Formats: sequence, C-alpha cells, structure tokens
Amino acid sequence: MRLSSASFIPQTQEGEKRVLNSELWHACAGPLVSLPAVGSRVVYFPQGHSEQVAASTNKEVDARIPNYPSLPPQLVCQLHNVTMHADVETDEVYAQLTLQPLSPQEQKDAYLPADLGTPSKQPTIYFCKTLTASDTSTHGGFSVPRRAAEKVFPPLDFSQQPPVQELIARDLHDNEWKFRHIFRGQPKRHLLTTGWSVFVSAKRLVAGDSVLFIWYAVGCSTLFIPVV
Repeated sequence: MRLSSASFIPQTQEGEKRVLNSELWHACAGPLVSLPAVGSRVVYFPQGHSEQVAASTNKEVDARIPNYPSLPPQLVCQLHNVTMHADVETDEVYAQLTLQPLSPQEQKDAYLPADLGTPSKQPTIYFCKTLTASDTSTHGGFSVPRRAAEKVFPPLDFSQQPPVQELIARDLHDNEWKFRHIFRGQPKRHLLTTGWSVFVSAKRLVAGDSVLFIWYAVGCSTLFIPVV
C-alpha cells in the first residue's frame, strides 16, 4: 500500500487499466523471485503445474486439470507476455505468463537470449513487521518501531503536542487508506491509530501476519505498504 503525508494523491484516469507497481510486487514476492523477460524461451512442466495447483487449492489434481496422456513432461515455449497480479482477498502476489510452445524445428533455430530475466526490484528504504496481538486488536493501534518510523515515515512536527500527522496510503490494488500517525505514551512510541483497525478488519489480519512498509517518492513523500 502506498502512503503519504503530502496532499498529492496520484489519480487514475477514467477507463485506464491499473497496473501493479513493480517494486511493490517484487517486495512481496521476495528477493529470490526473478521473472523471465518477454521473448525469452522457458521450459513449462505440466505435471509440476498441476501439482502446484492442487497444493494451492487443496484439491485433487484431476479435479482441476484434465489428464492428457499424450502431453510431454516438458514443453519448450516462448514467453509472449508477463502480467503481475495480487489476489484481491489475500494480497498474495503471482504472475500470469503467456506461453507459446515451440515446434521441434523452431527449437533448433538460432536463439540468443537477451538476459536471464527481470531482476528482483527490491526496495532500499523499508521495514517489515510481524503483527502482534496488540497490533491487530480492535481497541489498539499499530506500534511502529522508533528507528523504523524515523527511517521510513515522513518526519513528524515535534513542535506540536503531541506530534501527529495523517498518512494517506494505497495498497497493492490502489485502494486508499488513511492512518493517524502519532508519537505518544509512556514511554513515548510511534503509533498508527485512527484508520488502522478498519484496515486490519478489511484485510483480515491476525497476529503473525506481516506488513511491509516501503518508502517511495515521486514528487512527494510517499509510502507503499503491501501486506505479506
């Protein structure tokens, strides 16, 4: 989710298809994920795909994917398109690949790969926190580690008592969320209060889930916060 203390909020033109932020997607996918480049050749394993579908849906393979006895165990394909997605319910990220199987003759044709794939675009200014029971309580707020808040959040105005600001956020699906960031308590700590419980309920977050805060600036102070 993208979060800002500035008044500038990027707007999507009517009818324009929203595209997931690549940095957000890779941050959720992790540093070991590298997407192949469009135009490259990849090997598709039908059996492995069916097993992955069965495991992710908790259903038998045959219930999801028909059995094709004549299908080879592996297919050499050319990659035509890569689209990054995030599940609407869970924010789990995945990629949709459009593949075209190559004929035996096409596989013999000369092929010079452009590169080994799109490198994982990991953020440089961020922090990740595993949520505690207090963080997900409907009566509390989100406790932000002090060093993380000072590194990632826009600076608070300490001439105010207590120091407070409104943070405007956008998640993986470009939905907007608003949080109240305040520095208070004994000992004093950074908290996200108003708006946080609504976010927790909407995302169905529980203790043990993790939230990743990413500093992202384009003409203003901005944060992306995907849930992982």
